[in-house]
Amino acid sequence: MSKSVKRVKKALLEAGAATQITRMPESTRTAEEAAAACQCAVGQIVKSLIFLGKDSGEMKLLLVSGDHQVDMTVVKSVIGEELGRADARAVRAVTGFAIGGVSPIGHLTPLATFMDEHLLSFDSVWAAAGAPDAVFDIEPKTLLEMTGATLLKVTGD
Repeated sequence: MSKSVKRVKKALLEAGAATQITRMPESTRTAEEAAAACQCAVGQIVKSLIFLGKDSGEMKLLLVSGDHQVDMTVVKSVIGEELGRADARAVRAVTGFAIGGVSPIGHLTPLATFMDEHLLSFDSVWAAAGAPDAVFDIEPKTLLEMTGATLLKVTGD
């Protein structure tokens, strides 16, 4: 088990989450691949997207439903600043995870976290567990509590 996956496992145990990490035989790098592997709806996949605040220079973690695209104008109105994509090297340095396996928990450095309110419409969701083939399922309310995320609407609908 890689150090990244071990960090996620430790975070789940410390939070008392009643779930375990599953290693999939195929990649779960994209929301579509993850949904196929987990046999769930694409919307139940938690995309962990790291953005960089253009004013603050701080990284922000957005937990987004797999069937949603982020409307940056809507998100800016909640977060208070324009966001840009973070560089892959910086993401790994701050979170300890490579893009494609970024978990919502177990980061090296705590990040301001925001969660797509749509995720709460599901009984369970699936998130990356530190590697492109590692995932865990969890109740969205538990994920919200574990991450200390602020709920937000990520689309303009």
